[in-house]
Amino acid sequence: MRERNKITSSKYHQPDYYLLLTIFVIVIFGIIMLSSASSVISFEKFGDSNYLVRHQLLYGILIGAVGLILFSRIDYHIWRKFAFPLLALNILLLLAVFLPGIGYGFQGARRWIQLGPTLLQPTELLKLTFIIYLATLFEKNIIKIKEAGVGLIPFLIMLGIIVFLIMLQPDMGTMLTISIIGLVIFFLAGAPFKHLAWIFLGATGLMFLFIKIAPYRAARFTVFLNPALDPQGIGYHVNQALLAIGSGGIFGLGLGHSRQKYLYLPEVTGDSIFAVIAEELGLILCILLIIFFLMLMYRGFKIAKAAPDIFGKLLTAGIVSWFVLQAFINIAAMVTLIPMTGIPLPFISYGSSALATSLVAVGILINISRQTRE
Repeated sequence: MRERNKITSSKYHQPDYYLLLTIFVIVIFGIIMLSSASSVISFEKFGDSNYLVRHQLLYGILIGAVGLILFSRIDYHIWRKFAFPLLALNILLLLAVFLPGIGYGFQGARRWIQLGPTLLQPTELLKLTFIIYLATLFEKNIIKIKEAGVGLIPFLIMLGIIVFLIMLQPDMGTMLTISIIGLVIFFLAGAPFKHLAWIFLGATGLMFLFIKIAPYRAARFTVFLNPALDPQGIGYHVNQALLAIGSGGIFGLGLGHSRQKYLYLPEVTGDSIFAVIAEELGLILCILLIIFFLMLMYRGFKIAKAAPDIFGKLLTAGIVSWFVLQAFINIAAMVTLIPMTGIPLPFISYGSSALATSLVAVGILINISRQTRE
């Protein structure tokens, strides 16, 4: 106990500037690419080519930057006290999306809450609050984590509630992302392989059930197996993405010269933005972007390794896994390595809730990096 108090009360040192620089480069790159990718759809919907990028700057970067600075100065240990209340509040927000006059629906999905001129997507906040909750839960029970009643069952109960609420929206891509992040934290906390195997078997069964309930999910898997199937129907999205990526070649068509963004490629500012990046900037800069995400992973796990306690290690690993897993799921879907998921590219795709929450999470990482063992 004395050693733990000594660690948590020690003076802060310099943060991980390499991590900050990596995030800064990715965010600036994201704004540049969003400005290009959103110009056509912004003009069509709002009569202003810069509408979406200006909205992202105001409600994503500005709010997120303030959050990053604030959270980087708050001792991360304090979040243990608020882990459950924050998650409970977030669950209430997940329920609020279904309330008339509060929730906002689009194309059959109800995932947002109307907040004046902007929309709040509770599932983006959930990624952070669920990570904080799991890091707190597993740190408290780290010695008995292999007991099903202490580790597996509490984890499955909370994950089950979250999966149920997300699938009501529905949002299978986000559900998969949050579930995988939770499994990563559970594994790093010392979960036995038999518990992970049970979860895998159960998840496989649920996936088949979700596909059975909604035929469009089966169609996505069919297109994944055969992208040339029905190119003007269920295969339209993936074929347009592949066309954009192939058109870019090695060096790209040039910034701002995408042809697919002229209302050919669906979700051009969201999960398809990587296809626009490939079309305009080419293979070389796409590889460079992937390298930056790998740098983020390296710096993040280096912070986790040197974190002063179990809570800091699990919290850092969860946040870094969130960023990196989501990035590579998005990119893999665009190049047809996996079925289409609808998951945005972190720090780059349009979405003020996602960007602001991600920058707040970076602030927590920075605070942990200031307390690592040198």
